[in-house]
Amino acid sequence: MSVPNRPRRSLLGWESTILALVVVALLMGSALHDAFLTGPNLSNLTSNLVEIALIALTMTLVVIAAEIDLSVASIVGMCSALLGVLWAAQVPMPLAILATLTLGALAGFLNGWLVTRLGLPSLAVTIGTLALYRGLAYALLGDRAVADFPPFWTNLGFGLVPGTQIPIPAVAFVLLAIITAVVLHATPFGRSLYAIGANEVAARFAGLRVERTKLLLFILSGLMSAFAAVIYTFRFSSARADNAAGLELAVIAAVLLGGVSIFGGRGSVIGVIAAVFLIGIIQNALTLADVPNEILTIVTGLLLILSVLGPNLAARFKTARQQRLNTQPQGGTL
Repeated sequence: MSVPNRPRRSLLGWESTILALVVVALLMGSALHDAFLTGPNLSNLTSNLVEIALIALTMTLVVIAAEIDLSVASIVGMCSALLGVLWAAQVPMPLAILATLTLGALAGFLNGWLVTRLGLPSLAVTIGTLALYRGLAYALLGDRAVADFPPFWTNLGFGLVPGTQIPIPAVAFVLLAIITAVVLHATPFGRSLYAIGANEVAARFAGLRVERTKLLLFILSGLMSAFAAVIYTFRFSSARADNAAGLELAVIAAVLLGGVSIFGGRGSVIGVIAAVFLIGIIQNALTLADVPNEILTIVTGLLLILSVLGPNLAARFKTARQQRLNTQPQGGTL
């Protein structure tokens, strides 16, 4: 019974590494700029991470089930454009938000339907819908922007919890992160995701409804992206078709850097959250140090490479170490 625990111990080791890197990044950030550890800057850092963190939660579930969704940033752009169009048409904001969330869920449903019903690879499907949804965003709003949102709603995007430096959207993220962690790590549904990601054929023979589960995951991914679009639009007080362009790279980097296996079957919410903050802290510290945007892009690329190499190298090291221990002669035995 000890064998199934080995991957968990290995994953815990990687999570500990990410948490240690977060501490190192905080120390480096404080050394680079005096304003780094101030309340307003940390509040700004958190605000800039909220959309990435939200989408990373559902992306974690998708990747653990051995799939991927590259269309999330385009869904954000499309839903932001719809929100702007509806508001410009004087649709009441609650109805506009409901329609935006519905559009996100439908976009996720299309991704899931193509993957589960037609048997197409999610990588190819979501590359296609990445372009499709971004194109629909421009078809809805063109190059113009809608920016006259009421202060009540924009305050939900960049406002603070009264008496604190905590951004209001961060509260929503904390609640959703707790729900996601409980669902993934403490429910039969969460365990089914690990089983599907580890061996889809075996999971199907075990009676798990693989296609229905994956379809639900893509719908949740689209819905979460739409929710992130609402926050993004209110935070910047602007609905544009190019909102969140390229955001999918940061989301995937955070998920993989957090220890989620690109091949599925392994990962945790805690590791992903730590990786989101690690990326955000590094980018914030470099921005305060007036590092050019080109360098920030290079750093993001390097983190994406590290996110793939790191967990795999750590797993190989632990496997090799375990094999050496198993081959060592045991004293007192023949």
